[in-house]
Amino acid sequence: MSRTGYPKQFIDILGTGETLIQQTFNRFKKICPIENILVVTNEIYDGLVKEQLPGLPENNILLEPAMRNTAPCIAYANYKIKSVNPDACIVVAPSDHLIIKEEEFVRVILEALEAASKNDCLITLGIKPSRPDTGYGYIQYDEAQTSETNNKIRKVKTFTEKPDLELAEKFLASGDFLWNAGIFIWSLKSISKAFENYLEDVDDLFKTGIGKYNTPEEKQFIDDTYTVCRKISIDFGVMEKATNVYVLSADFGWSDLGTWRSLYDIREKDENNNVSSGENVMLYDTQNCIIRMPQDKLVVVQGLDNFIVIEDDNKLLICNKDEEQQIRQFVTDIKVDKGEKFI
Repeated sequence: MSRTGYPKQFIDILGTGETLIQQTFNRFKKICPIENILVVTNEIYDGLVKEQLPGLPENNILLEPAMRNTAPCIAYANYKIKSVNPDACIVVAPSDHLIIKEEEFVRVILEALEAASKNDCLITLGIKPSRPDTGYGYIQYDEAQTSETNNKIRKVKTFTEKPDLELAEKFLASGDFLWNAGIFIWSLKSISKAFENYLEDVDDLFKTGIGKYNTPEEKQFIDDTYTVCRKISIDFGVMEKATNVYVLSADFGWSDLGTWRSLYDIREKDENNNVSSGENVMLYDTQNCIIRMPQDKLVVVQGLDNFIVIEDDNKLLICNKDEEQQIRQFVTDIKVDKGEKFI
């Protein structure tokens, strides 16, 4: 369902009447005023952001001319914010994650912001793992080392990105690993210092734009900067290197909705453990499946167990739920064999 021209943050995957980016935007309206919310996105999504977030000021949409991963987009936002409020505290959050317990999410974010405002630290949120999932990154923490002002915020020992099943099972058994939610909280001063220490080349590029941010010169400067800026994630560029990284364990019903299984896990099941959407889906001798069909399409499914059955526009996927990681290969093969029109 997620395509290059229409990725999942702009889709109402849950059938709630709100897309994922709209849900994220509305969550943060409970934490700060709209004028303090920035959306960093590729320039091809400018129209979609404006359409789906009509209350967001146009100057708060930061358009990237090329995909350079998360470190450059955070550096861009840092300098944009610095030109307005050098004493700011910042939350960095993906626009396409699911948060079920929103009140608890707001409480955790405010708790982390309080700590970030008083300490020179980089805080990431960790989720207690419920299964040995190989699709998530993991954070190992040190129980004995905590933040000076909050003993629930613990020092990070290691990051591990998407381990194999055997290693994920060991992480789960050890009890000192959390899923990495990819949500960061820090003061502008702390993250700026981290960029200077660990990503000096990226920081230097964006630093040359001081005086141009929030002016008519900003767009041309960003277009020029992105042509020479390297591609690197904030995790690899800063978080895995810095010595002042801490994690706050949280439980607010989180999922990155990166897989159909993750959506299956959080949705209500019928008596045969199926999750289905579509007004005219009829199931016979079928269990443990996730089935998503267009609302008006008649679909009859018989004899399936543990399958994903998804139709969207002119695409149909039927895949074993335990082998969902192969979807990445399917997409690669489609590009090679069928071209870009299906992607």
